[in-house]
Amino acid sequence: MSDKVFGPGLAIASHRGFGKNVAGWPENSLPAFQEALRHGVPWLEVDVRRTRDGGLFVHHWPSVGPEDGRFVSDLSTEQALRAGLLALPDLLEVLTPEVGIIFDVKTALEDALLPPSEDTTALLLPTLEAERDRPLLVTSFDPASLLFVGQEMPGVPRGLITWISFPIRKAVPAAARLGVEVLSAHWKSFGPNGTDSAPHHRPAEYAIDVAHRAGLEVLAWSPVMGPAAELAAAGVDALVVDDVPGGLALARSLAS
Repeated sequence: MSDKVFGPGLAIASHRGFGKNVAGWPENSLPAFQEALRHGVPWLEVDVRRTRDGGLFVHHWPSVGPEDGRFVSDLSTEQALRAGLLALPDLLEVLTPEVGIIFDVKTALEDALLPPSEDTTALLLPTLEAERDRPLLVTSFDPASLLFVGQEMPGVPRGLITWISFPIRKAVPAAARLGVEVLSAHWKSFGPNGTDSAPHHRPAEYAIDVAHRAGLEVLAWSPVMGPAAELAAAGVDALVVDDVPGGLALARSLAS
C-alpha cells in the first residue's frame, strides 16, 4: 500500500467548492461542494476560518463578502450562520469516508494575540482527530500552524502553501526543511513570471524532481487547463483546480 498522501496518479482537488468564480455555484457553499462530489472529484480543498467564539466556517476571505465588510473573526457563530457562511460540521456531515479533504487553515490576524492552544489551528484539532480515517492533508501559509499540527497530531500529513508566483527555488527547500509532506505552490511559481525577475529559471521538471528526491509531494494550485497539463507532464502529484470537469478529464487521460 502506498504511503503517499495522494497515492498513485494525478490527484485532483476542487477549489472553493466547485471552483473560483464558477457561474451558478457560489464559492464555499454546500451546493458547490455537492456539485464537485457529483462529478466524482476525489479531493476537496476546504478553507477554514474561525469566529470569535470558536466556530469553524468554510470561507476564503477574512471578511464575509464584497458588500459585507464584517470580519469573520469578529462574528459570533450565530452571526456567521445568519450571514450565510457554511459551518464546517455541516459540510463534513455530507461527505462519504473516501473523499479526501485538504484543510486550508486560514489563520486570523487576531490569532497573534492568542496562545497556540486557542487559535484557529488548535480549534481544528478535534476535527482532524474525528476525520483521521479519510485521506487528509492540512495546509497553511503559516509555518507555525503546520509545526503545531505536527506536534499535536503526529502522522497527519501537512503541506506548506507558498504565495502567488513565489519562486519554486525557494519554496522547495523551505518545505523540505520544515519537515512537511507536501509543497503547495501556485502554478506560476514553476517558471518565469511577473513577480520573479531572476534572469534564469530551472525547468519545472527539474524543480519537481528535486522536491520528490527531498521527500516532498508537489501540489500546484489554481492553474488553468493549459498550464495544468504542462505541470502534470512535469510530474506534479496533485492539482487544485477551478475547472473541475477539465481537471478530472486530464487525470483520466493520464491514467489511460
